[in-house]
This record gives sequence, C-alpha cells and structure tokens, in this order.
Amino acid sequence: MNRYPLWKYLIIAVALVVSAIYTLPNFYGESPAVQVSSTRSAYPVDATLMDRVETLLKDKHLSPVGAYLDNGSLKVRFQTPDEQLKARDAIQSQLGDNYIVALNLLSSSPDWLANIKAHPMFLGLDLRGGVHFLLEVDMKAAVDKTLERYSGDIRRELKAQKIRYGQIRRNGDSLSISARDGETLNRISDVIARQIPNLTLKTDDASNTITASLSQAELQKVQTDAVKQNITTLHNRVNELGVAEPIIQQSGPNRIVVQLPGVQDTAKAKDILGRTATLEVRLVEDDSQKLADAVNGMTPAGYDLMNEVGSGGEPRPILVRKDVELTGDNINDAQPGFDENGGAAVLINLDSTGASIFRQVTAENINRRMAMILVEKGKGEVVTAPVIRGEIGGGRVQISGSMNPAEANDVALLLRAGSLAAPMNIIEERTVGPSLGAENIRKGFDSTLYGFAAMAIFMILYYRVFGVISALSLAANVLMLIALLSMLQATLTLPGIAAIALALGMAIDANVLINERIREELRNGVTPQAAIKAGYEHAWHTILDSNITTLIAGVALLIFGSGPVRGFAVVHCLGIMTSMFTAVLVSRGIVNLAYGSRRRLTSLPI
Repeated sequence: MNRYPLWKYLIIAVALVVSAIYTLPNFYGESPAVQVSSTRSAYPVDATLMDRVETLLKDKHLSPVGAYLDNGSLKVRFQTPDEQLKARDAIQSQLGDNYIVALNLLSSSPDWLANIKAHPMFLGLDLRGGVHFLLEVDMKAAVDKTLERYSGDIRRELKAQKIRYGQIRRNGDSLSISARDGETLNRISDVIARQIPNLTLKTDDASNTITASLSQAELQKVQTDAVKQNITTLHNRVNELGVAEPIIQQSGPNRIVVQLPGVQDTAKAKDILGRTATLEVRLVEDDSQKLADAVNGMTPAGYDLMNEVGSGGEPRPILVRKDVELTGDNINDAQPGFDENGGAAVLINLDSTGASIFRQVTAENINRRMAMILVEKGKGEVVTAPVIRGEIGGGRVQISGSMNPAEANDVALLLRAGSLAAPMNIIEERTVGPSLGAENIRKGFDSTLYGFAAMAIFMILYYRVFGVISALSLAANVLMLIALLSMLQATLTLPGIAAIALALGMAIDANVLINERIREELRNGVTPQAAIKAGYEHAWHTILDSNITTLIAGVALLIFGSGPVRGFAVVHCLGIMTSMFTAVLVSRGIVNLAYGSRRRLTSLPI
C-alpha cells in the first residue's frame, strides 16, 4: 500500500499554505506615491509636516489615497501617475531644498499581510522602472590625491626631523625633492624610506634630488581602493533616501554601475550620487586688513573667503588659508555628543596618521585660530573656528559651535559616510519608465503563463490523471518559488522571469521521469501499487543526479556572475530546490491520497 504518514501531509499542507500567503502580496500590485524625507534632522518629518502636505494637496485639488509616516519619511499614495507627478512638483516648490521629494511605488497589500512581514518581491530596473548610470572613476585624480597626501607627509616628517630641504615638486606620477648637499640628501632618503615605505626612491647625486614614485603595485592598490571607497560612499548616500534594493557594483577596473529602481527623477538621482561631505582643517588668517580686502573683493593669494555662522545664527566672513592641514580621509569615526558646556558637538576619532598631523599642527600654532570646514557638494562652510590653546594629541577631536543636537547628528552622519576618493564621470545614463516596466511584467507573465498552460495540456493528454497530478505539482512549484522570492525579498528582473520558465521546464521533466518509470513497471507486469512505489523510488536517483549537476552550474553563476546573471542564478537555484520538493513529495502525496488506500487497484490511468 502507498500511504504517507500524517506528519508528511502536515509538512506539505503547511508549505502550501505559507506559500499561498507569502505569494498573495504580489497580486495586489503597487500604487504611485511621493516620498518626502529631510535633508537634515533640523527639518523633521513629523505629523505637522504631514498636515502641511495634506493641506497643500487639498488646495491643489489633488486627492491622495492615503498618507503615513514610515522610518523618518512621509509617504503619500495616489491613484494615477499624473496625480503623483503634479503632487511631487507642488510639494517640492512648497518645501524647498530642506526636503527631498522623490517619486516612489508602494505596495498595495492590505495591512494584515504587512503585519506578518508578507511583502511583494522587489522588482528590478527593467520591471519597475528607474534610472541607470554607468560611472567612470577618474583614476588620474585618485593618483594625484594620493601624491598630494604623500607630499604633505614628507613635508611634515622632514620638518619634524628638522631637516632642511629645497622644494617638493610634482613630475607626472612622481615627486621630486631637492637638497642642498649630499649628506642632507641621504638623510632625506632615510626618513622617507623609513616613514613612507610605499614610495620607490631614486637618488640623483649629481643634482642632489630624490625622485619618489609609486610602485606599480601601489598604483594598482590606489586605483582599487578608490573604486571601493566610492562604492561605499554611494551606498551610504543612496541608503539615506530609502531607495528599495539599489544596485551599486563594480563593472570593470574603473567603472561603477548604479541602478535605482523606482526613481524617475534623473536630476535628483544625479544629486544623490554627487552628495558627499568631508572635513577640512585649515588655519585662519586674523589680519584684519587682509580680511577687509577679501570682503571688498580683493582676496589675497593663497587664501579663501568663507562664512562662519555666528552665535546668533548670522553668517560672518572669515579668511582661511588654502593649505589643508587635515582632511576627512583620516577620520575613523564621528558621533554626535556634547561639549563641556553642554552644547551640541561632534566627537571625531582620527587614525594614527591624522592624530600625528593634528598634534603637530596644534603644537606649532598655539594662540592661532583653526577652522573646521565641512565641505559638501563642493561648497565649504566653517562649522567652528576655535583658538588653539595648546597641543592636542590622542586622535580625539571635538567640533562645537553654533549647532543644535540635530545639526550635530547630521554633521556626524556625513563625516562617517566619507567622501569620494576620486571624482566620477557619468558615461552612460538611461531611464526606464514605469510604463515600459509594466509592459515587461505583462510580457514576462504571459510567457510564463502560456508555457505553463502548454505543458499542463501536454501532460494531461499524454498521462491522463497522472498528467493532472503533474500539473498540480507544477502549480505548487510556481507557488513555492514565488513565495520564497518574496520571503527573501529578492529582486526579480527579466532574466529572473526567464529562470522561472526554465524552472518549470525542469520540474515537468522530473514528473515525466516518474510517470515513464511507472508505465515501464506496469509493462513489466508489476501491480499498480508496486509500480507507483517503484516508479517514485527508482526515478528519485535520476532526478537527484540531474538536479545536483544543474545546481552546481547555478551556484557557479551565483558566485562568479554579476548583475542580471546573478539574478538569474538566484531564481534558478531556488527553482531547482522547489521542483525537487514538489515533483517528488507533493505529487506522490496526491497520488497516495488518490490511490494509496485502494486494496483492489487493477489499473492506473497513465
């Protein structure tokens, strides 16, 4: 007799019920929405802002479906994309630059599904619409920045060792350091070799110069690190906006692919990618005459005129040197806190190099002012410019001034996110509209549906009742696969839809093997019950071998592939596992229910 124990039926029932529940959100679709988030914590997104936005929309005769606060942002749903676009423009013009107003798509699933964490699959750029950028990192600028840093390190080391030198000049990808005599030249060479071992030194005794250049390995490391740092910075910036499943990954040695699904505003996306911030420490020029000349439009050479926020909140001019003593590259961590007077402050931890530089700068400029400048989007703003009262060591720096706790939190966040290691150029830009994405979804759904129907009809015509059972197990396979993708919050793309179709073909192949083995056993004169048992048991080994070899190929694609290839591999591997479960366990469970309890079974409709 072919009967399953109760616990096996319970496993099948639970798997099907859970799959049905977690597949359900994908059928509700998405509604167009506007998402409002703050550029700084000083401008909160709260119930007051929501009332303000709802009043504005009412005045513009726009009727949102609903509005709610979610993870520090305001989301407003609309019926149509036209209302969404009109609302975005109206809200942006009303709120100004203090808030980011972006287009979004929100799931229309009911609350009870959201409460049990049942969410629809994320859709990729080709299905949901959005923006695609291919960015090229300026490797020359990365090398230039590295050489400038080494040039400053050499100056500080030679100054600390009290070694007099001539000039430090840039010659292409190398630095040229001149000395007055051979003895000084040797001392300079020893200091650089000991303190900066990454530089390759070449001494010219005839001209008393040293050429310090980056080795090929170091050049490669600088370029690799530049790409990695830029990817990390872009991730930090994009994550602040809550873009669902952004794709930011390396493409080639010096290029980065950025895909932002659901974002339709290209200008806003460019602003996201370019939004970086770093810290610069410069010395302040307190000569009142030079400051007056700069205010009157005659800024002295080697200086920059900036604004410092006063205690009353009003900006006042301040003259700072162009020479940067310390940058945000040396920051390990930045956290909001409070100073000794209870005022808001940013507490910064420097790495060993930054700590050494800061100690030396403060020791040599006691009773002078030092400006802490926050540079964002190419613009510098003096956060604070305290007077240096003594040498500061230990690598702990405090920035305090006319900031409130919310602004201190923003500054700390920007400094932690870091800056771009090198500028990037957009060499490819593409926008996929939501209508094109909807068409891709429809075509992908239709192709999968028609493929499923064709296979089901063939199986029913060829295997009769056992063909119906195969079609039911195939439907269970699709249900479980979509449920798994939804539970894992995987990103579905067009290659992923192709992988679903392939998974269906592989799943039906397993049923064909089982059915043919049962027919073969019947032709050999075996009883129907024994034929069912032998068919499933003998076909299992073949199914297992074929699926394992295919799974190995899928894992290889997952490990070594990128972008759409990995998306295909994820769905492919999950499809193999669900097909093995449904083709063997689910289909046999149905067969056992239908025929397992029949003692006098004389034939099978196969």
